[in-house]
Amino acid sequence: MPQTLQAKSPYPVGDFAIWIIIYVELITFGLLFIGYAIARRSDVALFNTSQLSLNQGIGFVNTLILITSSYFIVKAVQSIKKMPDNQHIHANQKASRWLLGAMLLGMLFLILKTVEFSAIFDAGINLSTNTFFMFYLLLTMFHFMHVLLGLVILGNIYQKSKHHGYTKEDHTGMETGASYWHLVDLLWIVLFPLIYIIH
Repeated sequence: MPQTLQAKSPYPVGDFAIWIIIYVELITFGLLFIGYAIARRSDVALFNTSQLSLNQGIGFVNTLILITSSYFIVKAVQSIKKMPDNQHIHANQKASRWLLGAMLLGMLFLILKTVEFSAIFDAGINLSTNTFFMFYLLLTMFHFMHVLLGLVILGNIYQKSKHHGYTKEDHTGMETGASYWHLVDLLWIVLFPLIYIIH
């Protein structure tokens, strides 16, 4: 007999708690983005001039890095969700490789961001320099911390997959971590053009 199609859940994937965290983070960053837009409107010339001090090249590369890392996370989850029967170990090994790739890209993001921060601070720029740099440093450092936390979460998922801990029926933990990492990516996709590009 053909297998009955499994009904899709009306709820988001992963633990419910992670979605509360995601919604809170989206509201927090949303308020910061609105604050940035209002401040920029009051002194467009200052914001446009200050933007010239930023390294758009690093910002663009970091955007590609996070988008690629999110793709790797999708592949990791798919490796578990679509694992063939009797391929439990192989599917976890495959997922762990995708996760490792995503983690390495996340670390590369942090390295490049640290290089950028160093150049900013070496130029004597800090939170009190002007309104633009106050928002720039607040937003990017806050996001930096989210990437760090995301890497810790991915590290835990990676360790479990290395020990073949996920199955087609039980992979909520991986989907929970994936949801958080996609949040990190989404926030940067909004942050990059807002801070680096829009004049």
